[in-house]
Amino acid sequence: MDSTNKLLRNAKYLTSAAEFSQCPADNGVEVAFAGRSNAGKSSALNTLTQQSKLAKISKTPGRTQLINFFEMDPLRRLVDLPGYGFAKVPEATKRRWQRALQTYLEERQSLKGLIVLVDVRHPLKEFDLQMIEWSIHNNLPSHILLTKADKLKRGPATSRLLEVKKQFADYPDLISAQLFSSLKKQGLDEAYQVLGQWLEVNNPEA
Repeated sequence: MDSTNKLLRNAKYLTSAAEFSQCPADNGVEVAFAGRSNAGKSSALNTLTQQSKLAKISKTPGRTQLINFFEMDPLRRLVDLPGYGFAKVPEATKRRWQRALQTYLEERQSLKGLIVLVDVRHPLKEFDLQMIEWSIHNNLPSHILLTKADKLKRGPATSRLLEVKKQFADYPDLISAQLFSSLKKQGLDEAYQVLGQWLEVNNPEA
């Protein structure tokens, strides 16, 4: 856990891609973060890396319009995928984002896992389900972070977690879920465990 924590603290901005062809070299390992525009994706990235400004937090959801890559070392990266849902952009732009996302998820060889961020106060929406279905179809593990867990009391939050786990009970080796709060630093150890496994922290050659 400490090794994963230390690795993530080294994260720094590498590059951004508007299209799949602009992504950096497809080597090493990387973990992608996906979620609707208001799911708290930037806050989660900043909390997990213990950097307040690694991912830009906007008061206007939907500002992440590129695939953003953050490098921990030459062979390990975090990837911030475009979020949408509240983004006030043309439908053609949303379709372009979707195409880039789909190509990335289906063709990126270095992608080892997908973190899907969902506001715990709301059920999984079409975009969330679509991302998870893509990961299942491509045999790619997904870990669902039910964010903003501090906004609910413990009982309702736990009930939501159990509902989500039941929803994907047929895929125990591919889909996992947990409660998470960037504000209260809740769920960090569990998230670090998943990230450490996917980023092959104990394998120095990744």
